[in-house]
Order: sequence, then C-alpha cells, then structure tokens
Amino acid sequence: MSVTQINDVNQLSSAKIADLYRRHLSRGRAKISDVFGTETEISAQGAWVETLDGQKYLNAGGYGVMLLGARHPHVEAAVIKQIQTNPIASRILLEPQAALAAEALCRVVPQGLAHVHFAGSGTEATEAAIKVARTLGKTRLITTINGYHGKTLGALSVTANRLYQDPFRPLLPDVSAVPFGDVAAMEQALKTGPQACVILEPVQGEGGVRIPAFGYLQQVRALCDKYGALMVLDEIQTGMGRLGYWWGANRENVTPDIMLVGKGLSGGIVPVSAMVATAEAFQAFNKDPFIHTSTFSGAPIAMAAARAAVEAIIADNLVFRAAQIGEVLLGRMKEIVKKHCAYLVEEVRGAGLLIGVEMKGPGFAGALLAEMIERHLLVNYSLNAGTVLRFTPPAIMNDAEVEFLLTAFEGACKALARQYTTVNSVGAF
Repeated sequence: MSVTQINDVNQLSSAKIADLYRRHLSRGRAKISDVFGTETEISAQGAWVETLDGQKYLNAGGYGVMLLGARHPHVEAAVIKQIQTNPIASRILLEPQAALAAEALCRVVPQGLAHVHFAGSGTEATEAAIKVARTLGKTRLITTINGYHGKTLGALSVTANRLYQDPFRPLLPDVSAVPFGDVAAMEQALKTGPQACVILEPVQGEGGVRIPAFGYLQQVRALCDKYGALMVLDEIQTGMGRLGYWWGANRENVTPDIMLVGKGLSGGIVPVSAMVATAEAFQAFNKDPFIHTSTFSGAPIAMAAARAAVEAIIADNLVFRAAQIGEVLLGRMKEIVKKHCAYLVEEVRGAGLLIGVEMKGPGFAGALLAEMIERHLLVNYSLNAGTVLRFTPPAIMNDAEVEFLLTAFEGACKALARQYTTVNSVGAF
C-alpha cells in the first residue's frame, strides 16, 4: 500500500474501519459502534469532532483531555515547530524543552512541589509515584474504593475495582481500600500498620464525579503527617483547571508530597503526564537520574505541548472560564432534569467542567447516552460507576456552544422521558 493510500482515510468507509477494528484491534471495541452508531471521526477543531460523512459532534467527553479543545492554535504551533526542529531527543545531551516545560508546570502547581518526572500517560505517572514511595520505605499502599489511577499492574493495584483487577491477579501486595471521603476509615487504615503511601483523587472522576465534603483533603493531609505517610494526590483528570481551580488541591489549600498530572497537560495534542514532587520525596530520583527512565519520557515534542498548554490556559484565562461555564451548565442541567425526567435521575453534581449525571440504573445511562449521540453530543461513561454519565467539555466553548450542549441534553432528557415513563420501565435494579 502506498503512502497516499494510507493517508487518504476518505477512501475508506465506516464499515471498513469497523471491520479493521474487529480483525486487528478489538472485536469488543467494534461492537460498541454497533450500539451507539458506526460514525468514524476523522478530524477535530475546538469543541467539535467531524466524522467521515461530514457530521459534527460537540465533544463533551474525551475522558477529560480536551480542556483546551482540539488543536488549540498556541499548542499546535508549538508542536509543529518542535516537529520541524527536534521531535525526539538523543537522551544523552541536555535538551531545553524538558527544562522549560518543567519550569512552566512548577510555576502553577501548589507551592513546595518543585521536581518533575515526565511520562506519557496517567498510569505511568502513578507507577512513578509508587516507586518513589518504595524509595522512602512506604511499601504499604492505601487507596479509596472506586478510585481510579490507571491499569498498568502497579497502578491497577490501587484502582479499586475487581472488574479490572481480577483478570490480572496477583497484583502488588499490601494494598487496602477505604471509602472515599471517610476520614475515620482513613485514620484506621493508617494506624494499623507500617508507614504507608496514600493515593487518592480530590474528586473521583471515573468513580462517578464523587465530591467529598470540604476539608477532606486537609484532614487526609493532617493524618498523613501524623502517621508519617506519603500523600499522593491524583490530579490527572481534575487538574489543569478542570474543576475551576488550577488543581483540586487549591480548593483546600493543600500541598501533597506528590501530585500526578496528565490529560489536559497534553494540550489535547500530544500525550504527556507528570509526577510532581517535593524535594524530600524526590530525593532518590534526584540522586540517580537512571533509577526510573523511559525512552519517550520528556520527549521534546511532548514537552513543547505541555509548556504551551500551561501558557494557553494562563493566556486565555481558562481556569476562570471553566468555573464560569461549569456553574452555568450545572445549574441549567439540574433544571432540565427536574423539568423532564427527575424520576429517572438520582443526582446531577459537579465541580467546574467535571459534571456527572447519575441515573437510577445503567440501562437509563446507556439510553441517555444514545439519545445525546443522536443529537450530536459526545459524553463518557464513568468506568467505576456504570450509572453515571460524565461531562468534561472544553473551557474554550463560546456561549453558542454552551447552548448547543444544553439544548442537546434537554432534547435527550425529553426523549428518555417519552421512552421510559416510570423508573421500572427498564430492567430491575
């Protein structure tokens, strides 16, 4: 096959692409398209995704990656420039983009976090944090029920969901999970063994947009100090302005020992993640730069994207914009649900541009998702909460795009109410 044939996706049909998925990727993944439609996305710009047949969908999904939307001009320009100069470094000589990206990130993280290890995905950042904990003698891991931290073996050990864990056991030993938001349970876990490493999120994203009571992070920080534990705050989904704060940690003025960053750090263009740590936590990595390495860690192309993403969020005031849009969406979505289908919905909750709609059963969640796709609105399931649909739209949306989202959501809710007149209309829960 020639290069021209490879690159010209317009010569392919959605059916052909689905067939290639079945043959070479995942039959299960292809089957999802049979349920929610066989559209194939081929391009994206801003808040929108375009399909092979020219349809456009507002992307309020993307698992929280697209805070800046797709192809933000500042990030795109930085990446293109880097591709044309030095996309992948020798790893022998020093390289400026990694240094500049680390400096940019350290300017916006909570004070006291000053050392960065870059990686390619959120789960890799979690792995790095677990290894840092080991260098400090913290071999006991405490996570939260329904917390999500990735699916590589170490990260999977603290992703407390048997659905993902059971096929890959045995995982890391000496891991316990406590209820999210339960301070007493956290203290009990901390005091019943040797010094530990606590890994948790400020808001559980994949857990169904679970928001703890204000003060929870401060209390966990105090408990970690009391019992000599390491506190790792996973801000992979919640950080970079997603919650209407730079970080969930900022909401309570907390500084963890380690913070995990990802998703939005990519600028929606090049995958990149980071583990950011205090000097004390980072000491082993400071001493030996080869203790934990990866071929593509700190690749200049990814570093250009990360640095530009931070710059763009600042320049476009997107942390404030996320808070502003989020307040509008949350209020209006609650009104829409109350008006049309309150009997099918358990709760609408959120912080900034991380909003969850919890249905009274997974069947209703799937039906509502399908109705929104029909209306050209894309959202995500929550991997650890099958009844919760998760909205993570970009902060670059204009007022018309916000209204499009709300109109599509209202239309989907109306259709759901027509389809299911009572909560017992689908299955038994």
